Amino acid sequence: MPVAALVLRHAQAHPGRLAVQGPGGGLDYAALAGRARAGARHLAARGAGPGTLVTIGLADPVEQLVAVLAADLAGATPLLCDPAWSAERRARLAAAVPAGPHVAEPLPAAPPAEAGPPAELAPHPDDLAWANFSSGSTGRPRAVIRTRASWLGSFPHLNAITGIGPGDVLLVPGPLVSSLYGFAAVHALATGATALVPGRWSPGTLPGLLRTATAVHLVPHHLPAVLDALAEARGPLRVAITGGAGLPAETRARAAAAGVRVVAYYGATELSFVAVDADGTGLRPFPGVEIEVRPRPGTPGGLGEVWVRSPWLSSGYAGGAAGPLRADAAGFMTVGDLAEPYRPGEPLRVRGRGDGAIQVGGATVVPEDVEAVLRRVPGVRDAVVLGVPHPRLGTVVAAVIETGGPSGGPSGDTVRRAALEAAARAGLDPAQRPRRWYATPALPRTPTGKPARAALASRLADGGLEPLA
Repeated sequence: MPVAALVLRHAQAHPGRLAVQGPGGGLDYAALAGRARAGARHLAARGAGPGTLVTIGLADPVEQLVAVLAADLAGATPLLCDPAWSAERRARLAAAVPAGPHVAEPLPAAPPAEAGPPAELAPHPDDLAWANFSSGSTGRPRAVIRTRASWLGSFPHLNAITGIGPGDVLLVPGPLVSSLYGFAAVHALATGATALVPGRWSPGTLPGLLRTATAVHLVPHHLPAVLDALAEARGPLRVAITGGAGLPAETRARAAAAGVRVVAYYGATELSFVAVDADGTGLRPFPGVEIEVRPRPGTPGGLGEVWVRSPWLSSGYAGGAAGPLRADAAGFMTVGDLAEPYRPGEPLRVRGRGDGAIQVGGATVVPEDVEAVLRRVPGVRDAVVLGVPHPRLGTVVAAVIETGGPSGGPSGDTVRRAALEAAARAGLDPAQRPRRWYATPALPRTPTGKPARAALASRLADGGLEPLA
């Protein structure tokens, strides 16, 4: 069943319940259903239908969701684009992605006068009904296409794990063009909950949002700022869902002290959910997921490549674009992530993306291993490790330390190089220890909040980073 059809059901059962609230206002379920119906007829009049990719370049997150539901109701495949992209970038994407109608203005709230009744659709779970961009650290967006069931079927499992239901108010504190935040907003509407969608990460707005939010879905890096704001708001937040990089144990403990349960998961845009840690004991396979860690020649410490088979896998990249996703004849897929050897029943210990490994002499360094040690040093807000040229070893490790607060301001802590070097000596092998140290008040980040490694590498190469004294 389309997500839009579920929204129509919620509108019948609870028409006055707030469905979505953005910076410019909100819509209850009755109004959202009406907007989706009218928008679907407008898109159908422009040629949208089964097999059509509808690109959406709107800035307002509420209007984005109206257009997404309208495309879904029309039987088309919605694809959110970042409205901040330049005309040149949009043109490159248009050439690479086989798209139909483009939505650049909010869809009209009333159906077109000449439109007849909406066409009767026969939706199927295998319809290619959803698309999201995956930029990774290289900044080259790829549109990942997935079936209706590959998202919709995972919602009940996520609800069972997190306890989220129709009475919840889910804060989605990032741009919906990100697959993580786009999924979170659609999940809230399919469940019948209220989605709070500010449209971008803004720490200053968090206290107001957290006065009503009972749940939040975000990247781990932003959870400390949410906990800071929660102390001010004293709101009803009870569960935080984090996806992406590993969650530090101290952050989970801090959340627990604030009465917030943390559900952390590992996955990828191409793979969706892979494993979930619901209680701090480690990542276990998400329901319906089979995991294999296969040996990969040349990786350090016996690490292998994570391969996954599940109902939640994507159908690949739109337009046949190249990317890290690979599949085998048995239906397993990988994006190249590395993990320690794995046996069913044990926690999955993910160690990062294989294509980010740094070759130091004859040793292979996984950046995430080094970053985890450096983040434990007092005063370090975050750390990113990169490879830099070396005349004898070929490449050595460089560490860029984020010293500012959550929004890039002063942290009040002084990060001392001596403390960083002591932590590196105590916790890292010689090849893993950084030879170059740099500091910045705020790391460049992707729209999802992940460090923008390519941008950071460019800044480092251009001499745009201050050495850490």
